Amino acid sequence: MTTRRDAVHDTLRGSSGFRSAQDVYAEMRLHGAKIGLTTVYRALQALADGGKVDVLRTDEGESVYRACATDAHHHHLVCRKCGRTVEVAGPAVERWAEMVGSEHGFTEITHTVEVFGTCSSCSTPSRTV
Repeated sequence: MTTRRDAVHDTLRGSSGFRSAQDVYAEMRLHGAKIGLTTVYRALQALADGGKVDVLRTDEGESVYRACATDAHHHHLVCRKCGRTVEVAGPAVERWAEMVGSEHGFTEITHTVEVFGTCSSCSTPSRTV
C-alpha cells in the first residue's frame, strides 16, 4: 500500500462505524495530514477493491466506508440510528446465493448483504428521573 492509502486505512481503523470520504478527509486534515479529497476517494476505492474496507450506500446514495475486522467474507448488521455495525457470518445466505445462481445458470456468484435495524442500545427507552 502507498503511504497515503495507509494513512486513510489507519483513520478508518480508528473509527467504530462507517465514515464518508468527506469525514475521513476532514479528520485527516484536522490532524495535520496534507492530503486532498480526491486522494482520499482514490485511496478508499483502492482499499475497497482490495477487500480492506467495506462500503455501504446510505439511503441518500452516499458511499460510506469502514475498515474490515476480518479478511473472511462477511455481512453486516447496521443500526439505523447510531450506525453501530456488527460483522456476521451468513452460511445460510452463502448456500442460498449459490443455489439461486445455479438454478438460473449463473456461475462465479458474488453477493452483498447488509441488514439494517435498531441496536439494543438505541431501542432501549431512556429513563427520566
